[in-house]
Amino acid sequence: MSRRRIPEEQRVIRDVAVIDIAEEGKGVGKVDDLVLFIDKAIPGDVVDVALFRKKKNFAEGRTLQLKQASPYRTMPFCEHFGTCGGCKWQHMEYRAQLTYKQKSVANALERLGKVDVSSMEPIWAAPQTQYYRNKLEYTFSNKRWLTDTDQQADLEPSALGFHVPLRFDKILDIRHCYLQDDPSNAIRNRLRDFALENSISFYDLRLHEGALRNLIIRTASTGEVMVIVVFAYADEETVQKTMAFLRGEFPQITSLLYIVNQKKNDTIFDQDIHTYAGRDHIFEEMEGLRFKVGPKSFYQTNSAQAYELYKITRDFAAFTGDERVYDLYTGAGTIANFIARHVREVVGVEYVPTAIEDAKINSSINGISNTRFFAGDMKDVLTRDFIEAQGRPDVVITDPPRAGMHPDVVRRLLEMEAPKLVYVSCNAATQARDVALLSEKYAVERIRPVDMFPHTQHVENVVLLTLKNKT
Repeated sequence: MSRRRIPEEQRVIRDVAVIDIAEEGKGVGKVDDLVLFIDKAIPGDVVDVALFRKKKNFAEGRTLQLKQASPYRTMPFCEHFGTCGGCKWQHMEYRAQLTYKQKSVANALERLGKVDVSSMEPIWAAPQTQYYRNKLEYTFSNKRWLTDTDQQADLEPSALGFHVPLRFDKILDIRHCYLQDDPSNAIRNRLRDFALENSISFYDLRLHEGALRNLIIRTASTGEVMVIVVFAYADEETVQKTMAFLRGEFPQITSLLYIVNQKKNDTIFDQDIHTYAGRDHIFEEMEGLRFKVGPKSFYQTNSAQAYELYKITRDFAAFTGDERVYDLYTGAGTIANFIARHVREVVGVEYVPTAIEDAKINSSINGISNTRFFAGDMKDVLTRDFIEAQGRPDVVITDPPRAGMHPDVVRRLLEMEAPKLVYVSCNAATQARDVALLSEKYAVERIRPVDMFPHTQHVENVVLLTLKNKT
């Protein structure tokens, strides 16, 4: 779609009051019937706006001048703010972030799900708003994104960092990231310096050539560290030299792995993993349970808040000890194993076969014998025959991906008529859509958002639904 040219006299709008904040981290204002999305503005600001794109009912612009600062405005703590695609809300105080996350969930449930949100419980705040992630993935590139400051210096064109928004082939070189705790920054910086000192080539995202491609770092609450180096076109000597460097420089790495990926995409799920040193996994712990986390395993990326999310889920279900629970979209069985000791049995279903294997291993590690796990597309697995074979559930826990549940799955839940349904979601809009469909037989009893990702628009939400006419 072509851009609509903005007449010269309409390119600047003065004294715009910012009343909300959008998912992309842009402030929202309104002038007559025109909605404005304003870069780097937050609710409470009054700004002059320079428009750069205009449609029929909305326009996008950047802050030309801050006329009045919002009481919520604060100084961003990261030097990469505004260029890096992450942490887009860090110019807004954390208490305000929580307010607008709660508001976004309430609006979605009210508008799309027709849910009464008057009794919605307050969002569960994150006690740690920096260094809260347990996994980060960095990209090597021979095409560094040059900031205004960088352009004035004679800088090395190679970078190790994050993609610049809307520029897939440009990587912002990161010196310090506030998302993951030590030794993440040190590992990334020393590996970058080592590669440059030894003339090891960085990947070209357009031409698909170069030795070093990606770096994945996973840290655990147990103190264990996993490092995965993804090579593209590297000879064996370069691979061994690089891995030996990391092993010698960072003896605290408990799982040192590498991959050779020559595909045109970065996914590693179809790639062979090579263990250079240590184990091929690390362990997470939660309430006395140990969870094996491998290079391809899914585990909530905020360990501390994942624990709170699972406790809220368990609290909403209010188990008595004799329930059969279906855990849909179980992943590596984290929720299933977390609740297993509190119920009679858990039946977990997940699309990814390797995740189901992880779930079974996690049950075995913890001596849990009342779980059963099944792999397959949810709408194909969750049939009448399956329910008859496994037994009708007393409680269903569902934690689908951002797209929500397939309509066939929702229909099956309506047929199943479990007395309680606990819906965990990372997308309030698709959750609201599904809740509206479930309202044929279910009533919303409790709602509680959980902030898993401070300084971003993302928010998890837990909804308890109970059967209206229990038989």
